Amino acid sequence: MAGLSRAAMLATTMGLIVAALLFPSAMSTRPSLISMTTGGVRQLPDGLSYDFYKDTCPTLEIMVREAVERAIESDVGVVAGLLRIFFHDCFPQGCDGSILLTGANSELKMPQNVGLRQSALDLTESIRETVHQECGAIVSCADISNLATKHAVMQSGVPGNLVPGYLLPLGRKDSLGPATTQQVRTIPSPDLDVNQLVEAFASRGLNEVDLVALSGAHTIGKASCGSFMNREGENDEFVQRLKNNCTYFPVAPLQDLDVTTPNTFDNYYYKNLQNRTGVLHSDMQLTLNATINQLVDFFAADQGWFFATFSTSMSNLAHLEGKPAIIGEVRRNCFKVNGLELTAPNTFVASA
Repeated sequence: MAGLSRAAMLATTMGLIVAALLFPSAMSTRPSLISMTTGGVRQLPDGLSYDFYKDTCPTLEIMVREAVERAIESDVGVVAGLLRIFFHDCFPQGCDGSILLTGANSELKMPQNVGLRQSALDLTESIRETVHQECGAIVSCADISNLATKHAVMQSGVPGNLVPGYLLPLGRKDSLGPATTQQVRTIPSPDLDVNQLVEAFASRGLNEVDLVALSGAHTIGKASCGSFMNREGENDEFVQRLKNNCTYFPVAPLQDLDVTTPNTFDNYYYKNLQNRTGVLHSDMQLTLNATINQLVDFFAADQGWFFATFSTSMSNLAHLEGKPAIIGEVRRNCFKVNGLELTAPNTFVASA
């Protein structure tokens, strides 16, 4: 390759990576890349479909899209809020809206979910009210939350022609209770090392590509000081600057996760990692594994590939299963179980 330009070398190498992703059996000489495939669209859970509400609520997508658009106009942070809710709901036991439930044993009170954006939670309930008025109580809060997240991402700069793989299984029922503490603890924390991150994703049937692509959601959103105060190494000056920002009183400001383009959904998150200015310990860990760092480099070089892969990985996350997706109910209030009072995980008594 001595006679090739840097651009030509990059294109050639990217071609090999894409070939490994699409045709792994033909790339047996690169075992580290054979496993790096999103696997395409996953099997649709029983009882669900991608157009579940086509006949019963044909204007569903329009109502969700318009509501999300209005919300973003008044609060751009709602996009990151919806993304975090989506991940924290789907990862522990599949997308079942359990994270929306309030009460004594709510997932919202668990350490992993501290700081979930209230405006994003409220948006889901607001959309539910509109949808149920139009179509009746047939669309679950889980489906509404997932659709709202998809439209938020698409309205943040991801072109529609680059999200063909972003298929959402629809027809899910809402959970009758919160996930258990043990299940919620499976959500990867920002202090994990790269091997722990890979293991955490693998435990839910997600691989290295999903890990790196979904981490790209950190191109928007903010972090509290507690999530990166233990960050060390890689760039001492940058780390110290982060920590200095946390000394403000009485309340330290939230830190942008993308220090370059914090309000734009783009691939600068990966460029920041290359420049050693990732905010979270778990972000910078992606650069310490040669195979995973290779994905970081390619997402940094090709925003279109990042968008397409992110969309497929979001779809993979939406397909995760826990209990059967059709077991549960369609809540008449996203924050409460119908006619029941929450007492303990999966244990209920009738309300007076």
